Amino acid sequence: MIDPALLMRMAIEKCREGIASGQSPFGCAIWHAGRVLAVEHNRVWETCDVTAHAEIVGLRSACRAQGNFLLPGGMAATTCEPCPMCMAALHWARLDTVYYGASIADAAAAGFNELRVPAAELLRLGGSTVKLIPGLLADECRGLFQLWRSTGRCEAY
Repeated sequence: MIDPALLMRMAIEKCREGIASGQSPFGCAIWHAGRVLAVEHNRVWETCDVTAHAEIVGLRSACRAQGNFLLPGGMAATTCEPCPMCMAALHWARLDTVYYGASIADAAAAGFNELRVPAAELLRLGGSTVKLIPGLLADECRGLFQLWRSTGRCEAY
């Protein structure tokens, strides 16, 4: 089992790479079956695809690497609380545990058009067994929003 903080640090670093390449400040790393399968950042602007959130891009990469769309017992670390679309996808992939740093409220405060549905509430309403662990390296993850805002690219958002 990988240390969740190490997995989150991978997601944070990938997020920084994404910000440097003009993307918005979200990162995700996915571990399953003894190995890191994916470390991705948000690619919405790059691909002109509103579904290309870091978690979705990460799941696509992880599932291709594993050769299966199901990742039971797996773990994800996301720099921000998953939106409803991403949380549902993480559930459908059957990940065991999802750690996140910054909250939906932090993303909204940074200017993102978030659906303010807490991931925990979505899991509860849906009867999911995914374990959701908030606040992992939260200060570092919130700092990614500040880094992104300092680039000036957020004005286009």
